Amino acid sequence: MTSLIVLSMRTCGLNGSLPNQGWCELKNLQQLGLGDNHFEGRLPSCLANMTTLRALNLAFNNFNRSISHSPILSLQSLEYLSLSYNTLVDETESQSWTSYFQLKFLSLSSSLARRPTRTIPRFLHYQYKLQAIDLSHNNLVGKFPTWLLENNTRLEILNLRNNNFTNPFQVPYHPNPHIRKIDISNNDLGGPIPTNLGLVFPNLVHLNISQNAFAGIIPSSLGNLVSLMTLDLSSNHLSGTIPDHLGMGCLNLIYLKLSNNNLSGQLFPAINNLRGLKYLYLDHNQFSGKIPYSLSSSTHLIAFDFSSNSLSGKLPRWIGNMTNLGQIVMAKNQLEGPIPIELCKVKYIMFLDLSENNLSDFVPLCFNSLNIKHVHLGKNRLSGPITSAFKNSFDLVTLDLRDNSLTGNIPDWIGNLSSLSILLLKANHLQGMIPIQICLLGNLTMLDLSNNNFTGPIPHCLSNISFGATNQKSDLGSFSTSFVIRASIYLEREAQEIFENHDYYDSFQDVDAQQEVKFTTKRNTYSYKAGDILNLLSGIDLSCNCLSGEIPLELGYLSNIRALNLSHNNLIGSIPTTFSNLKEMESLDLSHNKLNGSIPPQLIELNFLAVFSVADNNLSGRTPERKGQFGTFDESSYMGNPLLYGPPLPNTWNKTGLPSKDKREESGGFIDMDFFCISFGVSYTIVLLGIVAVLYINPYWRQVWFSFIEVCITKSFYFFGCDFL
Repeated sequence: MTSLIVLSMRTCGLNGSLPNQGWCELKNLQQLGLGDNHFEGRLPSCLANMTTLRALNLAFNNFNRSISHSPILSLQSLEYLSLSYNTLVDETESQSWTSYFQLKFLSLSSSLARRPTRTIPRFLHYQYKLQAIDLSHNNLVGKFPTWLLENNTRLEILNLRNNNFTNPFQVPYHPNPHIRKIDISNNDLGGPIPTNLGLVFPNLVHLNISQNAFAGIIPSSLGNLVSLMTLDLSSNHLSGTIPDHLGMGCLNLIYLKLSNNNLSGQLFPAINNLRGLKYLYLDHNQFSGKIPYSLSSSTHLIAFDFSSNSLSGKLPRWIGNMTNLGQIVMAKNQLEGPIPIELCKVKYIMFLDLSENNLSDFVPLCFNSLNIKHVHLGKNRLSGPITSAFKNSFDLVTLDLRDNSLTGNIPDWIGNLSSLSILLLKANHLQGMIPIQICLLGNLTMLDLSNNNFTGPIPHCLSNISFGATNQKSDLGSFSTSFVIRASIYLEREAQEIFENHDYYDSFQDVDAQQEVKFTTKRNTYSYKAGDILNLLSGIDLSCNCLSGEIPLELGYLSNIRALNLSHNNLIGSIPTTFSNLKEMESLDLSHNKLNGSIPPQLIELNFLAVFSVADNNLSGRTPERKGQFGTFDESSYMGNPLLYGPPLPNTWNKTGLPSKDKREESGGFIDMDFFCISFGVSYTIVLLGIVAVLYINPYWRQVWFSFIEVCITKSFYFFGCDFL
């Protein structure tokens, strides 16, 4: 074992503490890989005897000792050290110690014990040969460590993302041609971006300064970065226009993200040399005017997002030349006119969001993308029937056509979309019966057909739909355009085996087009974005139609549904007692119908119910006990039901256990006592006077009447007289 040079036990599923025995014999070991296990505790003291050790990988374990008190300090030949994803407790501010090694690579990502005053480890002040350093995800505080760049003149990779570094963000005075990647995203840096950034780091390949507070303009010096492939300046306070130099000089740019700033002017520079651009994100700014023709030069675009700006004009026809497009997002602008027929040439599109514009006509019939998953065309001026444009889109997950002027029926081919999870047709002019083909959509979780002119009964077969009852998650999340960039962290061949799984990956999760769905529940309309919340949400909204018949009792078997709105229809019959099975229900609205009977008392078992309304029906009997969630509902949940009584309705219970007189009068009940007494007295008087008039006029009937009275008196005399004898 003394001649062993390389020892790798990476990803072996090992756990517990490292034994002390045996390590002292490995005096010639040069590379040791223990990463991706479950080791914990402290390192063996004999590790300090490995004076020839050059590469040490302890990442993804549970070591929790400080560097200053570990044998690592004595490894004078150490050049490559990875301690990421441990919980190391480093030295305090008062401690001072000197390391015997000069590292080339150091990875401490998500490894330093997080506390409010956590600062950069002090030993880094004495490192001068670093070529790659990763201190990301540690919540480090203090001023930006410009000295790291100044001390390590051969530094290639600097990753400080997701910390709390503050101003000033300064770059060295002298150019550093070695720097290839800088990621300082998600910190507290502000002020202007250094104007000479593109001059000091002329060979930058990846630059990410997003999620900070940088203000001012985008430096034109960035246009000098001819090797730049990825540039992310999103989520800052940048203003002004996109500099022309950026479009002319960054010839190798693949990924550009300027989202969530205050940029204005034309959407893109008039001169565009970015032939290789694949991902372009300019959303949530103040760009205006038409979409410039210069963008047509970037024919390799895979995804772009221009949403939430003030763009106007028509959708460009040259979009059909970008045959690799997978994501098109231009929502929340002022675009108008028809959807161009050239869109049919884009065969691989997966995510289409043109919502909240002024577009007219429907998607062209020739549109036949078999890969489309998410379609958002809501809040436009689309008219006419729903054409068969998506008839063969069997992978379609989301179809959002709400708030348009669509007419006709829901087409029967809707049942072919077996992957459909979200169907939003709210606020159109659709009519006819709800087709039973909808019941074939087994993965449906959200159905909104409200504010239309649908007639007929509610299909009983809706109970066949899972509405979130399965554990399988639908693809409701992001459209993934995974863009991976490898930046080797091991700089010498002999370290490759140890660090091969620790390449820098820029997966660009923000590249994904975020799925956003609006659904009305709990009397409000909410926006639900991709993630666990959207996956958990399930609901049916059939309100504001002309539906008739009884509520299918089978709806009570949708045990995982969270929202059900059947209000403002012509439904009759009683509330199904099976609704007590809707244990996850949060919002139940049956108001403004013609329902009768009593409210099932079993509904008090719905422990998550936040909104409940049966107002304006013909319900009778007592309101449910004020227990659990039903103790939170006020009078508005029950008002408009004349025969309904009990709290929280006012003055609804008296000693006889019947609705009180005041309540019957207030609610317009079946008897008005004052009117009854008056009408009874008048009727009695009229009948009595009528009898007297007949006896006075007709002698025969007068004789018969008195004879009848005489017989009654005689019989009464004998009856009571015999009782006393």
